[in-house]
Amino acid sequence: MPLPNASKTILRVGAAMSCVWLAACHEGVLVPKGPVGAEEKQLLLEALIPMLMVITPIILLTLWFAWWFRAGNARAKYKPRWEYSGYVEFSIWMIPLLVILFLGSLAWVGAHQNDPYKPLASNRKPMTVDVVAMDWRWLFIYPDQGVASVNELAIPVGTPISLRLTSATVMNSFFVPQLGGQIYAMPGMETKLSLLADEPGNYRGLSAQFSGDGFSDMHFQVLATDDKAFNAWLDHVKAQGAALDDATYNQLVARHRTGNVVYYASIAQDLFTHAIDSATRRPVAVTASPAQAGVTLTAGPTER
Repeated sequence: MPLPNASKTILRVGAAMSCVWLAACHEGVLVPKGPVGAEEKQLLLEALIPMLMVITPIILLTLWFAWWFRAGNARAKYKPRWEYSGYVEFSIWMIPLLVILFLGSLAWVGAHQNDPYKPLASNRKPMTVDVVAMDWRWLFIYPDQGVASVNELAIPVGTPISLRLTSATVMNSFFVPQLGGQIYAMPGMETKLSLLADEPGNYRGLSAQFSGDGFSDMHFQVLATDDKAFNAWLDHVKAQGAALDDATYNQLVARHRTGNVVYYASIAQDLFTHAIDSATRRPVAVTASPAQAGVTLTAGPTER
């Protein structure tokens, strides 16, 4: 049944708008701004091509089979007792096997080349930033500069950034799509990630691990600037921020809610170590059910 003119117009307009929206995309893993992101994009494309070489003929053959063996085609041969073909058996086993071997080798080599713990090659000294995932904010600690910030990560362009990550509550996932690399942050544990920005810009960072009510708002901004602008940012933080000691950190962790950008002009010594140690000492908040007689665990209120 042919579509009315109004329906055809709606479909055409929808398709055109979809193309415009896709063309307007200017961020994400396909628009890398650093060497790690560029290598991961290359790995993604190298894996995509052989997969398309398999799935595209399958889709085309499926459509062709449906058309050729239709009820009205008298030329199609009906073979109810057909049961074996060496060519078909070879194709359905060897081609997927070769693709799996190729993709497995590609993933193995790529995983070792893009090891998040491996320092990035550069003639500039790496800068250390400690990252703590909270409910539902990100705390960034600059131990060498003596400052900290919430939901804002400033980095100088061309300088390797060595991130040490942990979580103050539950397991979380740190991800900056355009700079590459996604790694988990876990309470009581330390993971590492190396990143580098090639171009100045404001890049989006987010949590890629569901962690509660505020998960959808658990994002941050990465400010990649030149050295002059980065030093100006440090001066601004030192002039506007407050002090972040162990007690203030504990209060920050206890507030389970999303928040805006906050600066801290000074930090306690070994604050990242305190974050790891305090996460191992925090009791797990669980509400006892009526069936759990004698259980005294309680859960505090959660705000957003």
